[in-house]
Amino acid sequence: MPNLSISARSRIVGWMMVLLSAALAVPTFGITVLWRAELDRRVDVQLRAEADKLRAFARTSRDPHSGKPFATGAALLKAFMTVHHPAHGTAFFSVVDGRADRRSPGPVPTRLDRDPEVVAMAARATDPGIRWLDTPAGRVRYGVVPVRVEGDRADTRLVLVAFRDRQLSRESQMARTLLVSGGVALLAAGAASWLVAGRVLAPIRLVRQTAERISETDLTQRLPVRGNDDVARLAETFNHMLERLSQAFTSQRRFLDEVAHELRTPLTVVRGHLELMDAAEGGESHQTRALLLGELDRMRRIVDDLLLLARAERPDFLTLGPTSLTDLAVDVAANAQGLGRRRWKVAEVADATVRADGQRLTQALMQLAANAVAHTPEKGTIEIGSRLRQGRVVLWVADTGPGVAPEDRERIFHRFYQADTASSDTGIGIGIGLALVREIAQAHGGGAHVEDSPGGGARFVIDIPALHPTTEDTHGEPDPDSGGRCKNRLLRRKRVEP
Repeated sequence: MPNLSISARSRIVGWMMVLLSAALAVPTFGITVLWRAELDRRVDVQLRAEADKLRAFARTSRDPHSGKPFATGAALLKAFMTVHHPAHGTAFFSVVDGRADRRSPGPVPTRLDRDPEVVAMAARATDPGIRWLDTPAGRVRYGVVPVRVEGDRADTRLVLVAFRDRQLSRESQMARTLLVSGGVALLAAGAASWLVAGRVLAPIRLVRQTAERISETDLTQRLPVRGNDDVARLAETFNHMLERLSQAFTSQRRFLDEVAHELRTPLTVVRGHLELMDAAEGGESHQTRALLLGELDRMRRIVDDLLLLARAERPDFLTLGPTSLTDLAVDVAANAQGLGRRRWKVAEVADATVRADGQRLTQALMQLAANAVAHTPEKGTIEIGSRLRQGRVVLWVADTGPGVAPEDRERIFHRFYQADTASSDTGIGIGIGLALVREIAQAHGGGAHVEDSPGGGARFVIDIPALHPTTEDTHGEPDPDSGGRCKNRLLRRKRVEP
C-alpha cells in the first residue's frame, strides 16, 4: 500500500485518539467523581442504619443477666456490640464520661478509640450529624449517638465510624485497572487507526498524484476510477472536468485558427490587388493606394494583437527556455530603431540567463518601444534596460515624452482603454498593446506598471520572477542580484548608441 501523506494521516489518527481518549475519560470520570459521591451517600445511609438498629435494640432488648431493662447505657452498648457486628468497613466504640469504654470486635485499619483527640471530640459532640475526620487510615465518616437510660447519670455515647477511603480503595483499584487497560487499548486503537487511515485515504493520495501530473499543457491525464464509493465518484467528476477543459481549449484553438484564416485571407487579397494597381493612373490614385495599404497594415497588426491576446489565456501561451537578459535588451534596442528616429539608449543590462519565453518578452518590449515612439518627439530619448534584483527580473522602457497621468496609470493596461494622448499610428491606438504587455508579464508570474522616469516622461516596467535554468542550460549560475552592465561584447557588436 502506498504511504499516505504523514500530515494527513497524523491529523486523522490524532482526531481518532482524541475521540477514544474522550470515550475513556468518561468512565474514568464516573469512577473518580460519580462513584465517590455515590459511595459517600451509601456510607451515610449505612451509618444512619446502624444508629436505627441501636435505637430498635434499646426499645426491645433486656439485660441478659437480670431479664430487666438495662440499668446503664454502658451495659446497653456492651450488649449491643456483643450481638450486633458492624458492616464491612465500619466500626463502633463507646465513650462513657469522656473515656473510651468498649469497641466492636474485628480488625480495623486504625484504633480510633485509642486516640485521645478523637475520643474527646466525640465526647464534646452535640450535633448528631455525620462528619468527616482525617485519620492515619485516610478520611473517615463518623457519627455520635447519645445513649440515655433512665436512672443512669453517666454521659454515654456510641461512635459509629466508616472507613470511607478504605472502601474507596476497591473502586480506585478498578479505576487504575481501567486506565491501564484503556491506555493499552488506546495505543492499539492508534496503531489500527494509522493503518486504517492509510487504506482509506490511499485513493485520495492517488487522486492528488494524478492531478499533480496534469501540467498546464497536458490535459490528457485521467484519474483511475475504482469501486463505487465517494472517492470513485470524485475521480469521475474530476475526469469530467478535465474533459470539459480539454474540449474548451480545443474549441478555442480551433476558433482562433479559423478566425485568423478568415480575417487574413481578405486582407491579403485586397492588398494584392492594391499592389497590382497601375501607379501611372495618377497621383491621387497613388495616394489612395498608399493610404489603403497603410490601413491594411494597421488592420493586420490589430488582428495579430487580438489573436495574441486571445492566445494569452491558453495554457500553451508561453514556451519557456534559457533567455539571456543581455541579448534580450540589446536585440530589442537594435530592432526598435526601425520604429522611429529617436535617440535610443541602453541604460544597463543584467548579465544573467533566466528561464523565460524570450520571444514573448521581446514582443512586450517592442510594444513598449512602439508606445514610447508614439509619445516621444523626434529628438527625444528612449531608454531600454534590464536588471536582476532580489530574485526578480526587471525590464523597462523609459521615454522623455509627456508621461502618464496618475489616474491613467492603471487603466491604460486595460483592454481597449485609450488615454487622451493615445495615437492611432502605432498599432496600439485601440488599447491592445499595453494590455498585451501585462498579459505576457502575468503569464510569467509577474506584472507590469508605469512610473515616472527619472529624466522626465514615463517608464514602463515589466517585473517577473527570475527562474534560473539548470547548469545544463547555461555556462554558469548567474549572480542573484546583478546590477547590470552597459559595456559588453554584444553591445559593441550591435553598436547601439549608449
